[in-house]
Amino acid sequence: MTTTISVTEDVKEALLRVASELQLKLGRRVDLNEAIRYLLIKKRRPELLEEACKPVAGFEEAYRELLEGRKKDEERTRRKYGI
Repeated sequence: MTTTISVTEDVKEALLRVASELQLKLGRRVDLNEAIRYLLIKKRRPELLEEACKPVAGFEEAYRELLEGRKKDEERTRRKYGI
Protein backbone atom coordinates (compact mmCIF):
# COMPACT_ATOMS: atom_id res chain seq x y z
CA MET A 1 0.00 0.00 0.00
CA THR A 2 1.37 3.40 -0.90
CA THR A 3 0.59 6.79 0.59
CA THR A 4 1.32 10.21 -0.78
CA ILE A 5 3.02 12.72 1.51
CA SER A 6 3.78 16.38 0.95
CA VAL A 7 7.21 17.80 1.69
CA THR A 8 8.76 21.15 1.02
CA GLU A 9 11.21 21.54 -1.84
CA ASP A 10 14.23 21.70 0.48
CA VAL A 11 13.21 18.45 2.20
CA LYS A 12 12.73 16.79 -1.17
CA GLU A 13 16.22 17.88 -2.22
CA ALA A 14 17.68 16.58 1.03
CA LEU A 15 15.94 13.22 0.52
CA LEU A 16 17.27 13.04 -3.01
CA ARG A 17 20.79 13.65 -1.67
CA VAL A 18 20.37 10.86 0.88
CA ALA A 19 19.01 8.55 -1.81
CA SER A 20 21.93 9.32 -4.12
CA GLU A 21 24.43 8.69 -1.32
CA LEU A 22 22.74 5.35 -0.63
CA GLN A 23 22.83 4.47 -4.33
CA LEU A 24 26.57 5.09 -4.41
CA LYS A 25 27.08 3.11 -1.21
CA LEU A 26 24.86 0.17 -2.19
CA GLY A 27 25.58 0.17 -5.93
CA ARG A 28 21.90 -0.02 -6.91
CA ARG A 29 18.85 2.21 -7.38
CA VAL A 30 17.26 3.54 -4.20
CA ASP A 31 13.85 5.19 -4.08
CA LEU A 32 12.76 7.93 -1.67
CA ASN A 33 10.89 5.40 0.45
CA GLU A 34 14.11 3.51 1.09
CA ALA A 35 15.93 6.78 1.82
CA ILE A 36 13.31 7.69 4.42
CA ARG A 37 13.49 4.21 5.94
CA TYR A 38 17.28 4.54 6.11
CA LEU A 39 16.99 7.88 7.91
CA LEU A 40 14.46 6.48 10.37
CA ILE A 41 16.37 3.29 11.18
CA LYS A 42 20.04 3.63 10.35
CA LYS A 43 20.69 7.25 11.21
CA ARG A 44 19.55 7.08 14.81
CA ARG A 45 22.18 8.53 17.08
CA PRO A 46 22.44 6.53 20.29
CA GLU A 47 25.13 8.91 21.56
CA LEU A 48 22.47 11.63 21.78
CA LEU A 49 20.35 9.41 24.01
CA GLU A 50 23.36 8.66 26.19
CA GLU A 51 24.15 12.37 26.41
CA ALA A 52 20.56 13.20 27.35
CA CYS A 53 20.47 10.51 30.04
CA LYS A 54 23.76 11.44 31.69
CA PRO A 55 23.44 12.69 35.26
CA VAL A 56 23.89 16.43 35.50
CA ALA A 57 26.54 18.03 37.69
CA GLY A 58 25.35 18.19 41.29
CA PHE A 59 22.90 15.31 40.84
CA GLU A 60 24.02 13.50 43.99
CA GLU A 61 23.43 16.57 46.18
CA ALA A 62 20.02 17.24 44.65
CA TYR A 63 19.03 13.59 45.09
CA ARG A 64 20.16 13.64 48.72
CA GLU A 65 18.06 16.78 49.34
CA LEU A 66 15.09 15.11 47.70
CA LEU A 67 15.40 12.07 49.97
CA GLU A 68 15.75 14.26 53.07
CA GLY A 69 12.66 16.25 52.09
CA ARG A 70 10.73 13.03 51.51
CA LYS A 71 11.79 11.74 54.92
CA LYS A 72 10.60 14.98 56.60
CA ASP A 73 7.27 14.76 54.75
CA GLU A 74 6.78 11.18 55.96
CA GLU A 75 7.63 12.19 59.55
CA ARG A 76 5.08 15.05 59.42
CA THR A 77 2.45 12.68 58.06
CA ARG A 78 3.12 10.16 60.86
CA ARG A 79 2.82 12.89 63.51
CA LYS A 80 -0.33 14.34 61.97
CA TYR A 81 -2.18 11.07 61.42
CA GLY A 82 -0.54 8.93 64.11
CA ILE A 83 0.62 6.31 61.65
